[in-house]
Amino acid sequence: MEIAINVVALVFLAALSIYLLMAIANGVRRTAYAGSSADIQEQRLRAEIDRIMDQRRIERESNELSWNGFRKFNISRKVPEGGGICSFYFSPHDGKPLPPFKPGQYLTFGLDIAGQKKQVIRCYSLSDSPHHPDYYRCSIKAVPPPRDQPDVPPGLSSNHFHNSVNEGDILDIKAPGGHFFMDTSKQTPVVLIGGGIGLTPVLSMLNQIVESGSKRETWFFYGVRDSAEQVMKEHLEQIARENENVHMCVCYSRPKDTDVEGKDYQYAERVSVDLFKRILPSNNYDYYMCGPPPMMNTIVPALEEWNVPEKHIHFEAFGPATVKKTKTEANKEATEASSASAGVKITFAKSGKTLDWDPEIGSILDFAEENEVDIDFGCRAGNCGTCITAIKEGEVDYLNEPGAEPEAGSCLACISVPKGNLSIDA
Repeated sequence: MEIAINVVALVFLAALSIYLLMAIANGVRRTAYAGSSADIQEQRLRAEIDRIMDQRRIERESNELSWNGFRKFNISRKVPEGGGICSFYFSPHDGKPLPPFKPGQYLTFGLDIAGQKKQVIRCYSLSDSPHHPDYYRCSIKAVPPPRDQPDVPPGLSSNHFHNSVNEGDILDIKAPGGHFFMDTSKQTPVVLIGGGIGLTPVLSMLNQIVESGSKRETWFFYGVRDSAEQVMKEHLEQIARENENVHMCVCYSRPKDTDVEGKDYQYAERVSVDLFKRILPSNNYDYYMCGPPPMMNTIVPALEEWNVPEKHIHFEAFGPATVKKTKTEANKEATEASSASAGVKITFAKSGKTLDWDPEIGSILDFAEENEVDIDFGCRAGNCGTCITAIKEGEVDYLNEPGAEPEAGSCLACISVPKGNLSIDA
């Protein structure tokens, strides 16, 4: 009997010892977890403080280092990228520091082109991140004649860059500008979409994300016809390898027989919202996109139909066709105003012409060109301010929000339409 009691006591003591050891171990684990959790929270707090301080530094330097008008820049490098695209690196001729820009913004160039009566103004998106204070970079495609109109001259300014601008040359450049840019103060998930040469502003955004060390969830969609049109291939592949937060989605609409799916590209189709629906976890992203008119005119309304809030859809106007057809509320109102203004007259005061407005032609700039009235222009998207024209009488509506706000009493002819009878100084 005594032996049995001793056995029970030993079993009880053993069980108690095991329980106490487990309790101690759990306590140690809880303490370690609490400490680890506190460390993680502290790291996140420090990262947030660093991000806020970096944002303030960028804003301060942008204000202090920016400039008005044109500034002289050297062409420090000219790098062929394939696909008819060449990257140009611009360093300040005066050697002074450059202000940081917002990824997605553009530069405005004053170009002295042979055979042109005056300086040609054009805008090109910055294609690298803002984390390079010694240079700006633009990647420019030499625009050929339209496929169905081979007799039409190729792009004036883009071919000038490719054929006549070389390392060591000096160009006139305005400070970075534009309302299309990624909000770097946020760490929410983003979808970046580039079609053809529309890659450049979203590439700037992608480079900013990876070079800043941000871990925000990023889906990068790049649409081209095949490998011959793709640029920055090795660069994009390296980003995908080294950044697990970046999901690379290269789409070939017409892959060649030698193009390998899963290696050269991920999807043999066009970039589309149908593709987003298949592979994105949800529609809860900020969408930044730039591409040719057919792509933009398809994706933007399809995102709206997918119940993506308008405030989460950000795009760069890629030529006048995109501006006129994109289905934002402001655009709808302006288009309706343009249609309603049928029958009104536009007076071009300098040219001595009074004409019946045709809303089917497009913008005031399009209408002026149709009627051989000369108005300077640059971007044709309301960004550079080159087409600013004084209003002598009347009012205008805008087809989309101006990137460069015109002064009072003037309009940006490339994106405006008359609200009624209008007289402008052109």
